[in-house]
Amino acid sequence: MKDYGTLSQAINKLKLEEGYEYDFNLLDEKIEIKSEEETYSINQFNVDKVLRFEGPSNPDDNAILYAITTDNGKKGVLVDGYGISGGQISKGMLDKLNLKSNRPVD
Repeated sequence: MKDYGTLSQAINKLKLEEGYEYDFNLLDEKIEIKSEEETYSINQFNVDKVLRFEGPSNPDDNAILYAITTDNGKKGVLVDGYGISGGQISKGMLDKLNLKSNRPVD
């Protein structure tokens, strides 16, 4: 298992070393690349990696980093808080991003 370090180090490694160049935003039933004005439905992307980060003393520091590839080949990252700070998303999106599915969790 690769050591990605902190959340910011992991983002940099995914972007610079693994080609995940875009920043995705999480919507209710889609993800978007705001800079490209593109959105992707649940069926138009795959989650390649899931990285979990927990703050040493503050639960507000918890985050999940997703490495995502869209059906048209765009690779990017999505950062989302979890626990109390987690957002409201559809059940379909929740299932798509579920940590318990069969994908690598580092």
